[in-house]
Amino acid sequence: MKGYFFPVLLSSVICVFFPSAIAPGPQFESRIIASGLSDPWSVAVGPDGDLWINESKGYRVLKIDPRTGRKIIVLDLNAEREFLAFDLLKEAKQATPQGGLMGLALHPEFSKGQPYVYLAYVYRHLDANRFLLRLARYRYDTARRELSSAQVICDTVPASNDHNGGRMVIAPIKGTPYLFYAVGDQGAGQFSNGGRPNKAQDPLSYEGKILRFNLKPSSKESWIPVDNPINQQSAVWSLGHRNPQGLAYTELSGKDKLYSSEHGPYSDDEMNEVIKEGNYGHPLVIGYAEGNYDGLAASVSTEKSYPGKWHTSYPVIRSERSNADSIGKSFREPVYSFYPTAQSSLSKLFGTIQREEKADWNAYAPSGITVYRSTTIPAWNQSILITSLKQGKLLRLKLNADGSVDHRVSEYFASRARYRDVAVSRDGSRIYLVTDSSAITSGPTEDNPKATNFRGCLLEFRLKR
Repeated sequence: MKGYFFPVLLSSVICVFFPSAIAPGPQFESRIIASGLSDPWSVAVGPDGDLWINESKGYRVLKIDPRTGRKIIVLDLNAEREFLAFDLLKEAKQATPQGGLMGLALHPEFSKGQPYVYLAYVYRHLDANRFLLRLARYRYDTARRELSSAQVICDTVPASNDHNGGRMVIAPIKGTPYLFYAVGDQGAGQFSNGGRPNKAQDPLSYEGKILRFNLKPSSKESWIPVDNPINQQSAVWSLGHRNPQGLAYTELSGKDKLYSSEHGPYSDDEMNEVIKEGNYGHPLVIGYAEGNYDGLAASVSTEKSYPGKWHTSYPVIRSERSNADSIGKSFREPVYSFYPTAQSSLSKLFGTIQREEKADWNAYAPSGITVYRSTTIPAWNQSILITSLKQGKLLRLKLNADGSVDHRVSEYFASRARYRDVAVSRDGSRIYLVTDSSAITSGPTEDNPKATNFRGCLLEFRLKR
């Protein structure tokens, strides 16, 4: 479809714990490149400038010309989905996986003889809320304009109706590129999964982990790097994650930096620097280890059949600081935690949820992220751009030379939309965002779809010169 322009709040800045205020900044013109997409999950810029999009519920991969909005279906994975389509599952009142076709990444030498696209998708329903997810590599045929020649990387990744994570990125370690994939904790301990044991701290489980794979199988036909921290049969790179929905890479002062964005339970959304064998605390430490969850659990469940103070399999956190000390030198606090909330407010909120009353709280619910690495907007160079599902904003955190962040959150493009992922044009002059088709999240904060704009859209924000 032909793009058209729409109004948005272009930019504002907030300081931690203070109300937002209008601030000067770059100005953008915005337009819808494509609409009617089936819950687009990822957006990536190809070497020819075209945009690669995958539809999480439509199970299709699209290649879109951002100038015209022309769409080409390069892969349809519906035949690989061993369960009903999402709308039929809902009609039959059966469990649906959170996400579906999620991770997408292009080989860094895509136009130099390595035309590979990496994908992650839920393919099998096991029982109740449990599913299986597959990671695979496809080859792009330029002449036929399609993905084919699938190679399975791993087909035993756990999936669920909640907290699947689902983000994928290719990033180098000491000069060698690897495939990283983020897996959530499956929602274990909250809501309909209240009695499910949480395995984010179990190094032998892929739940609540970030995984690392080779971009091609080794001489032993293994996709798992031999120097992964657990063993040569495990893809686990780091642990203690809750619901990481964003992964992004940059280089700072000659050092490789990998970042993740993660959903907190009722506060403390996190931005983490991901390192080998790092432990990010969940469900023993939420956000910073400052004690606001002392005496509480990482979440609360409405599942009354499960015994316990909070009706949850999560352990009660006696002391976040003690838990961090017990984890030891592998523990990593977030480089930034959004909306830390007082213990008294959290206790009151837990009670509200257990009484099944309407509940709401301050959160961004960060999803996809990327690092702006251009001097086109000088102030933005080496900034993390973060999509917000709950407040419908693009966030920016400026990175310091040592990998830490400036504790100042800039907000852009405010709208009644669930921004799912973000990409930047190669010249840095255009920001691309994709939005959810639906407006539903897990638990007691389900939104009203009628109050949501730009459903299932690919949006462009072009810098005014």
